Amino acid sequence: MDIIQMSTKEQIRTDLPEFRVGDTVKVHYKIKEGSKERIQIFQGIIIQKKGMGISKTFTVRKVSNGVGVERIFPQNSPLINKLEIVRFGHVRRAKLFYLRTAKGKASRIKERRRVVNKVNA
Repeated sequence: MDIIQMSTKEQIRTDLPEFRVGDTVKVHYKIKEGSKERIQIFQGIIIQKKGMGISKTFTVRKVSNGVGVERIFPQNSPLINKLEIVRFGHVRRAKLFYLRTAKGKASRIKERRRVVNKVNA
């Protein structure tokens, strides 16, 4: 392990849930306005995950008032208060850039079925 990975190992967050590209998430992000601090919720579809280690980022896209808005979040940022998964998406791509031009029904993503392990009594 090199020196950079050793020094940043304790800064990597492990409290966030596992999420994939195509999932719809709510990102609770701390916003500082002057001396005040508030939490803003950004809900959208994850269109890409990028990087590794401490520099890992993910891009969330939503459509607000007919205008597409994308925001890049550093995954290990202390400003992310909470990350909730709203829907699990089933996609066959690593990057969903085609959603930028898709309109209406074409921009929908199928929901992924979660397998629940049942223990027989």
